[in-house]
Amino acid sequence: MDHRISGYANGIFELAKAEEELVRVEDELFSVAQALDDSNELRSTLTDPQFPMDKKHALVNDLIGGRASSLTLDLVQLIVSQGHASELSAIARALVETAAASRDMAVAEVRSAVALDDETIERLAAALGKATGKNVEVKVVVDEAVIGGIVARVGDTVIDGSLARRVDSLRQVVES
Repeated sequence: MDHRISGYANGIFELAKAEEELVRVEDELFSVAQALDDSNELRSTLTDPQFPMDKKHALVNDLIGGRASSLTLDLVQLIVSQGHASELSAIARALVETAAASRDMAVAEVRSAVALDDETIERLAAALGKATGKNVEVKVVVDEAVIGGIVARVGDTVIDGSLARRVDSLRQVVES
């Protein structure tokens, strides 16, 4: 991991922990990173060196102000101000991993076409924990490209239970 990314993640971890807002900040930062990953226009605007900084700050405020804690808003503004908006997703993921490790857990990033309810997330955490032999904390990413089912990643392990993978497997069987 890049030294700058881990430095930001560790700094945010310590600050959010000291403010007793770690879980909230990590969830909000993860959501902001997903929004950035999902929008080419937003990403290019926040990373454009020619776009005025005050307008970047106004954009961030419009997007998350009032929806996120003031700490999260300030942290995103800081990262953007320092010219590291392109690294926001990596910083958020590093923060999530650092926070999970502090709780003796591994992070499972689960991609699903639809939002998952708490009961489903708990069942997934148990199943992924059993499959990986780790205590697992699930972070859900709604990804319409999944179509149906889920794709889970825990560290380097990927479990693809998506409809797209099943269709590809069926296609390979039929074509053989």
